[in-house]
Amino acid sequence: MTTEPEDLPLSPATLADLRHPPLARRARLRAGLGQQAFAETYGIPLGTLRDWEQGRSAPDTAAASYLRAIANDPPAVAAAYAKATAA
Repeated sequence: MTTEPEDLPLSPATLADLRHPPLARRARLRAGLGQQAFAETYGIPLGTLRDWEQGRSAPDTAAASYLRAIANDPPAVAAAYAKATAA
């Protein structure tokens, strides 16, 4: 009997990602946006967002707070960011 790749047990890191996606990805999915649109809407460099989502780096405390605010109310944070950048 051969073991197919999908039959192999998941690594702890992969399993953790499946249970609880990174905060940046959760915020982006709650906003209903792709990476490019999310980065532009909320003023986050696209490369930074990708690094956060792929686990290559983690947001600092301030960025994590910003992402939590986005996840809680994407339209309100987008409006506040747009207003701040227009001023």
